[in-house]
Amino acid sequence: MTGAGDTTPRRETVTGEPRRVRPLPRYRPQAEIDEQTALGDAYVRSLMRGQLRAGLTAFGVLALVAGTLPLAFAALHDATAVWAVLGVAAYPLLTLLGWWYVRRAERNERDFARLVKGRPVP
Repeated sequence: MTGAGDTTPRRETVTGEPRRVRPLPRYRPQAEIDEQTALGDAYVRSLMRGQLRAGLTAFGVLALVAGTLPLAFAALHDATAVWAVLGVAAYPLLTLLGWWYVRRAERNERDFARLVKGRPVP
């Protein structure tokens, strides 16, 4: 029994069935992109910047190599050597540059997909 001067509250016992609590909706970056929000736009711009950076790097290396070829040809003074450089030596470099660009672009896309799926990027 509680007295008039007692300040402790009465304890109540709840005997009903517990309610089912719905889980909170998960944050989904995919929804941000689909709904074209500012955050989704930032995600897409980030991917585009990474792809542009990879493309400009590959283009810069290609321009540097192609720009120095006339100097190499002037130093060689031999038409056979010039054709050997153009016909043989250029292709491994172009293949290596293309291989690097494709790997970099795929890694950018893989990191973006992990970000959108909510998994951390390693």
